[in-house]
Amino acid sequence: MTEHFTEEIRLRGDELIQKIKQLIHEGNVRSITIKDKDGNVIFSMPLTVGIIGAVYAPMLAAVGAVAALVTECTITVVRKEAPAMNAEAAADVEPTVE
Repeated sequence: MTEHFTEEIRLRGDELIQKIKQLIHEGNVRSITIKDKDGNVIFSMPLTVGIIGAVYAPMLAAVGAVAALVTECTITVVRKEAPAMNAEAAADVEPTVE
């Protein structure tokens, strides 16, 4: 069994691309799902260890299109391991077992 950690991040549409870039660079993210303010899934992308520029650029273009359409959104991030964070933020991260 592999333990995964799920985190939800709420942000404005204009912050979306920068946050996605940051998450991809962290390297321990397995997937990212973007939901609108009503909880409807707008975009979902699995991430693999070997993500390269040829794959990365089109995904960011799609995220940019999403960012232009939403004013508020939630990113659900599934990680391979617990993120390094302060104790208050750690309380919001729930481990799931697959």
